[in-house]
Amino acid sequence: MTLDNSRTDNNTTTHADELPQESFAETALKLGGKSEDEARRTGAIDSADDNVEQLFKAQYQTVNSPAHRAVWDRGLPVELFQSTPSEARAEVRKVMDDSVDVVTRHRDAGTLLDENKKIPNTVLEDLGGVGYWGLLVDQNYGGSGAAFRNFAPFLTRMATVDPTIAGLASVHGCIGAVDPVSSFGNEEQKQRFLPKLASGERLSAFALTEPCAGSDLTALQTRAELKGDHYLVNGEKLFITNVVPGRTIGLVCLIDDTPAVLVCDLPSEENDQFQLRKYGLWALKHTYNQGIIFKDFKVPAENLLEPKRGNGLTIAYHGLNLGRVALCANSAGTMRLMMASMLPWAEYRVTYGETIAKRELVQRRLGRLAGLIVACDGLVEWCSQLIDEGYRGEMECIIAKIFGSEVQKEAAIELYMKTHGGRSFLHGHMFGDNVHEYLAPCIYEGEGEMLGMAFFKSLVKHHGTTYFEPIGRALQAAGIKKPNPANPAHAWALRKVLMPYGKWFLGEKIGGKPKPALPNMSPRLKEHAEFAANELQRSPLEISGVMQKHQLKLADRQCRMSELSARIQNYVIILCTSLYAARRDDEIIHAAADILCQDLRRQLSGRRPSDRYFRAVTKLGQQLVDGGHKSIADVQSDEILMRYDAE
Repeated sequence: MTLDNSRTDNNTTTHADELPQESFAETALKLGGKSEDEARRTGAIDSADDNVEQLFKAQYQTVNSPAHRAVWDRGLPVELFQSTPSEARAEVRKVMDDSVDVVTRHRDAGTLLDENKKIPNTVLEDLGGVGYWGLLVDQNYGGSGAAFRNFAPFLTRMATVDPTIAGLASVHGCIGAVDPVSSFGNEEQKQRFLPKLASGERLSAFALTEPCAGSDLTALQTRAELKGDHYLVNGEKLFITNVVPGRTIGLVCLIDDTPAVLVCDLPSEENDQFQLRKYGLWALKHTYNQGIIFKDFKVPAENLLEPKRGNGLTIAYHGLNLGRVALCANSAGTMRLMMASMLPWAEYRVTYGETIAKRELVQRRLGRLAGLIVACDGLVEWCSQLIDEGYRGEMECIIAKIFGSEVQKEAAIELYMKTHGGRSFLHGHMFGDNVHEYLAPCIYEGEGEMLGMAFFKSLVKHHGTTYFEPIGRALQAAGIKKPNPANPAHAWALRKVLMPYGKWFLGEKIGGKPKPALPNMSPRLKEHAEFAANELQRSPLEISGVMQKHQLKLADRQCRMSELSARIQNYVIILCTSLYAARRDDEIIHAAADILCQDLRRQLSGRRPSDRYFRAVTKLGQQLVDGGHKSIADVQSDEILMRYDAE
């Protein structure tokens, strides 16, 4: 990841005759758009987001990201949506192969879970012995230094053996202590923490959520007070994955009323200062997810991470994008497990004298599932490459997270469960035993619709700062709360700030935009890519119109923001999926991508499926029954339970 700690203010518009720069939240407060408390909290989140932006070079910040430019540029930068497969270094491949072998061996021997149905320490230690936990740790500190574009698709592969093990790699390396120490630790902290994190001697977690602080991180209540050479921590954390005694956590807390991150080595057993709050949780059942209670818990002062810009929220926000891509990668592997389970059952189960593999509804489900898998693969490859190139990737990683979690939910219920029927709920069936694991990712790394609004906010922020904030400040300076363009006094007060917007509006209205320079593609995939590119390039006027209509009340129009955000995301998914498939010499991938793009386009247009579509999706389903999906060739299917016929 490319980081740049120099300040870049190239996206800020200033006018000498205006009031001092202020945040959108501050302007909203003064014009009556928000309560003082909400404006303060929103401003804190905005500041944290701005500080994360400044960690990246200007050309890699959100305003220059592919998703942002696809909407606001005059001409879509197709090259930014192109990604290429990357071969890991030989030593990294060995770690990955050995890790898969460890998990496969334990699975086949029946030792992957202990008597409590948890991943036992023996498995975690065996994985540490082959280097699994150090994949994302730099070689200078005992890790493999794997590129993220190699790590993310590897999680898909690991998830086809065991999704929980794949998820733990993400918790440890992406959102646990590895990324905060690697990105924000000083050299002494890196030398002290990273070797143990790389070896697996200290597995890690990130303690952010609290009983009152989830999506609203400004509601933090856990505090740390400096006493001599230690901090004393008091407070409670909730829903912390991978936390047990003896692990290392990144702890987000308040120090002098400012969010901060302390790296904490938890003691080997609970005591009066450190206790775990245990609760029943349906999801994450094969690992530990617990609360933590701190009472004057001592943490050395030198364990404080100090970002060069911002505070602890900057650190907390930084690693989330890695975890979001990892979640999508895990979904791609989990859905492969579903397909590997559906295929033998579809060929075995007979109704009215014919296997259900020959039934159109089952074939359609299989074809749809293949499309979801290909789209996830495409998003993972694209997003992980952007991160390695130095992009912040916030908008793109949000798309991957929302899509990956939502389609895994759909695949589990609408495709997998319905194909297996009532046996899905038998003890020992993969669906019944894991249904909560399939649904919970919709909440992990940020609930989907909340993230969708964050995506929309990032999409409109620069446009609002450039055109709408100057108007708001001019209104504020003139004491105008309800502007009326027909009022000469209002028109005069706004004369300077309206001109730039008017120029932009006319350019969008009559200027026209160039056709996207797409690569050589099959006609069907090219049609999808052109559709997505055209819709993205048409969207600025609609987006700006929504901003103009709702103005400072836009933040309260959550339903409109969510709907418009989802449409933009779907255009990006269509573009990314079609380009990804076009680069593969595999007709099954081409067909699956075509089905996915058709499905999304119908969702966007409201049109009914055609007979041509039904022929295409059922043909794809039959090809999958015949063994056409190469990526599941080595995936072990679960046992078919309780046959209907007498044995």
